[in-house]
Amino acid sequence: MKSLCISILITCLAAAQVSAADMGPKPAQPGAETFTLGEFRITSLKDAVNIVPNDGSVFGADVGPKAVAEVLTKAEQKTEAIELSVDALLARKNSEAILIDTGLGPAIPGALARSLALAGVAPDEVTTVLITHVHSDHVGGLITQDKQSAFKHAAIKISEPDWKWLQQQPEMAELTRVIAQQVKTFNPGEDVATGIKSVRIPGHTPGHVGYMISSNGQTLLDVGDTVHSSIVSLAKPDWAMGYDTDLAVGRTSRREVLTQLATEHQLIFAPHFPYPGVGCIVSQNDHFEWLPKK
Repeated sequence: MKSLCISILITCLAAAQVSAADMGPKPAQPGAETFTLGEFRITSLKDAVNIVPNDGSVFGADVGPKAVAEVLTKAEQKTEAIELSVDALLARKNSEAILIDTGLGPAIPGALARSLALAGVAPDEVTTVLITHVHSDHVGGLITQDKQSAFKHAAIKISEPDWKWLQQQPEMAELTRVIAQQVKTFNPGEDVATGIKSVRIPGHTPGHVGYMISSNGQTLLDVGDTVHSSIVSLAKPDWAMGYDTDLAVGRTSRREVLTQLATEHQLIFAPHFPYPGVGCIVSQNDHFEWLPKK
């Protein structure tokens, strides 16, 4: 019996080690799905996937993994981890090619460059890069494997609070140095391009923003990291998110934004929802659900 127990323990430990090794950002196949929004051609670009452990550090940081597992079980999902897409958005109009966020970059490596190629755009043809916030899975693709600017001819627009915050992070020093000459800052809420306005969504980072794209009466909001999981973030929007720099503000902001999106039937792009991440938020009593665009 003792040897059997030891054998079971070893098996469980091995399984846990394998599970741990499977966590974190992973490469993904490239993808580019395009649709029309007024005068814009909008393309969702695949970059990577991120496997986040259900360990109480990220989702449900204030309630613990058991409560998160209950939500996942109800949705018929595995309970040990949450898989998130890591995607970007391309907006084209006339000669402009505007990229919103850049994925994880060469460290994974991300598939963004190959996804851009599927969309028929070369990195040197990108005219503007808009950053929702400066976490590595949104700015990592700003530089190449050989530490050069990935989008040499583009203006890189980052909110003033996030640019200041980025420069204070030692691990981002090389990236900051490479892109500094291309960076143009703005205050959250300002227009950043013709037909695109930044939208202040506080709590995640000091200057986290979304981007509202408008043309001919049609709109699409890139919500950045307002939400992460199409299941947990919507079923329990008031739970703390460990990635937020201000957990309390993040909770309040998430609830307010989701309520508004559902009320207005606003089309959104959520970069961490299942690819291609385009659809609408639907209100269901005290929570929300995801309705992908068909």
